[in-house]
Amino acid sequence: MNIDKNTILQKGFLDIEIDPRLDLFAEIERLKKEKNAVILAHYYQEPDIQDVADYTGDSLGLAQKAKQTDADIIVFAGVHFMAETAKILNPTKKILLPDLKAGCSLADSAPTELFKAYKEKNPNHLIISYINCTADIKALSDIICTSSNAEKIIESVPRDRPIIFAPDRNLGAYLNKKTGRNMLLWNGACMVHEIFSLEKITKLKIRHPQAKLIAHPECEEAVLAIADYIGSTTQLLQYSEKDSATQYIVATETGILHQMQQKSPKKTFIPAPPTNSCACNDCPYMKLNTLEKLYTCLQYETPEITMDETLRLGAKRSMDRMMEISEAVGLIG
Repeated sequence: MNIDKNTILQKGFLDIEIDPRLDLFAEIERLKKEKNAVILAHYYQEPDIQDVADYTGDSLGLAQKAKQTDADIIVFAGVHFMAETAKILNPTKKILLPDLKAGCSLADSAPTELFKAYKEKNPNHLIISYINCTADIKALSDIICTSSNAEKIIESVPRDRPIIFAPDRNLGAYLNKKTGRNMLLWNGACMVHEIFSLEKITKLKIRHPQAKLIAHPECEEAVLAIADYIGSTTQLLQYSEKDSATQYIVATETGILHQMQQKSPKKTFIPAPPTNSCACNDCPYMKLNTLEKLYTCLQYETPEITMDETLRLGAKRSMDRMMEISEAVGLIG
């Protein structure tokens, strides 16, 4: 079949009519074996994609798997910065993203030129950037972190060294409180984690008095203040599995509830409500990926993530530093 590359670029994904009788799960498994491909899926992907993935995880876990895999092709079922991360760590592998328009509101909140100017105004500051950022921002940073390892990364820096933390102001404020630092915070945020309603969560807790509120540190301070547990996506999953409670109100993207329910089928998981009636606690970018797009992406090996080598090496330097520190403090291995 002739593939119109311009159409792919315009739509952001390969738009081909698929026979509805096709067993996509079986076909994807077949293609993975034929092409020596691996599928990495973030916890926020739809359940079908999580179930067909070779590895499901959060940003740190996915970065580790992307670096370790011996596959020729990595299909990254996530958002654009995650696929970029895989390319940064695997320059000779073909990296595919089912939908190129699967971006990130947080990554978009740090435009390269504005961030570069901010860096130039604060030349003595070390820059620690949350992994939810573009390759350009990674290249401008000294160290990358995830919500799993951010506290340890910050604590590895001498206390007299000033730090800029980017791009998430909520995560940065939480880390300032946890570490006793006074980092300068870039004014960015995740649209999903900022939409949770404190009033509605409070009412939900009244209706479910036995439920624990567990929250991602990208949430606003008012939500974090009433949380019973705060942690990264993986940490929330692990906590809900090991903790003795049987009901949880979950303040993060709803995709993680699929894994929580699989790990703890006898427990009840309630998505924290947004400030309005829309499904705003679903990331619209994460949900752009579908099983159909995953299949066509793997079948035709497009859309592919490519990167300028100078940019890749610049971004890799800060990623490598994260890996080194994480390994030193026992977060990898």
